[in-house]
Amino acid sequence: MAGFDRRTLLRGGIALGATAAAVGGVAGIADLATASRPTARNGTAPRIGYLPITDAAPLLVAHGQDRYAQAGVEIPRPVLFRGWESLAQAFVAGEVDVVHLLMPFALQLRYQLGAQVRMVAWNHTNGSALTVRPEIDDLRQLAGTSVAIPFWWSIHNILLQRKLREVGLTPVVRTAPSVSEGTVQLVVMAPADMVPALDTGTISGYIVADPFNAVAEIKKVGKVAWFTGDAWRDNACCVVMVRQDLIDNAPETVQALTDGVAGAQQWIDGNRPDAAKLLSGNKYMPQPLPSITKTLTRAEDDYTSVLTRRQWHGERIGYTPFPFPGYTTALVEAMRGTVVDGDASFVDRLDPATVHRDLVDDRFVRRSIATLGGPAAFGLPDSLTRTEQDVLA
Repeated sequence: MAGFDRRTLLRGGIALGATAAAVGGVAGIADLATASRPTARNGTAPRIGYLPITDAAPLLVAHGQDRYAQAGVEIPRPVLFRGWESLAQAFVAGEVDVVHLLMPFALQLRYQLGAQVRMVAWNHTNGSALTVRPEIDDLRQLAGTSVAIPFWWSIHNILLQRKLREVGLTPVVRTAPSVSEGTVQLVVMAPADMVPALDTGTISGYIVADPFNAVAEIKKVGKVAWFTGDAWRDNACCVVMVRQDLIDNAPETVQALTDGVAGAQQWIDGNRPDAAKLLSGNKYMPQPLPSITKTLTRAEDDYTSVLTRRQWHGERIGYTPFPFPGYTTALVEAMRGTVVDGDASFVDRLDPATVHRDLVDDRFVRRSIATLGGPAAFGLPDSLTRTEQDVLA
């Protein structure tokens, strides 16, 4: 891609990784070296990259059920990455062609780093929670402690900061937290490291995708204090991103990929226990089956003390493919004012009203939805429009 070669990417990745490591995260470069390798991409089958979280389920189930092959494209087994930085580095470098990616991170890739990538569908909604140590009964008890987030540009960081401010706390970066000043230090951490860190007391809480919240519950080292879906109804966390060169050179492949993902989303929603078994049995996800099952089948009645808007069902991850324009607009606005460790000026240069048209190519998902029974088959309005419901806005 013009002006953005692999060497430039890795230099930027090293800088990002060093920042993350300094505040409790992981560097990512080592992950990139071990989890992905340079390949001759021309003329080869597209590769999928993912993190082992239930957000990735549609991409994985579609592979496990041979949906890509049935749609006309052979896809090798998806490549597992440990952290968001290493996944993004491999994606932009062309070592993988399709990923599920934190939507705010996707905006950073495109508008700060200049990566030629596009969103073709949403991957899921909800599915994230704030998990805290068992003795914490009030979020104000987080003052003077550290809380882990998966990445700076994530819906997790955005909503956590707004929630902390709602209860009178101040999020800080690279500053020791203070009880008297009501500050909470935010640290970036790979999801797999969060449960051990919570158990040892290194952090007092973390906000992340499942099944890591379910793992803490089952191990009794933490409890869910808040679901992001209880603050922003059906918020999109991860989205399906594709390299622009794949769209340009093989649109039929992108259509087959999107058909597979949308079909998997539809199947998962009606077959959650079976989906958990597929993800575990095929070793796509390393967590124990009970944790994956709990994630996909969370019962509203188990969280009556946590949920404030039960009709939103924020406790349960949803799988829906259509990327609503209004959400993109609202997300760009929500990213402004979010504290990150790094340069956030690119957000101020974005026009919330035009980002969606530039970032998203929804031709493929519209065809997939139509083929699979139309919007109603996914519980979506025929107009494919919605009004955002965000209580922390």
